[in-house]
Amino acid sequence: MHTRTWTVEITIDEHEEERRTHAVAVLRTEARPQVRGEGTAHRAPRDREVPAIGDELATARALADLAYQLLDVTAADIEAVVHRPVFLDS
Repeated sequence: MHTRTWTVEITIDEHEEERRTHAVAVLRTEARPQVRGEGTAHRAPRDREVPAIGDELATARALADLAYQLLDVTAADIEAVVHRPVFLDS
């Protein structure tokens, strides 16, 4: 059995004056360059200020973007092997 560990680092920036939170999720592996996803959460003026909610939403969107980026990378890797277009969906 061969075990690999992949690491996802998430960085969250809160921009209070713009009422938004931005997250970046970066996947690091030994096998390839990093893959990066981004997500943003916006707070409406009438919403209460609850930073944890903005963090969670921006992070969820960054991870979802990361997943789609990784699907694109995987499709390109498969195409390089089979020499024809490949379409992967979630």
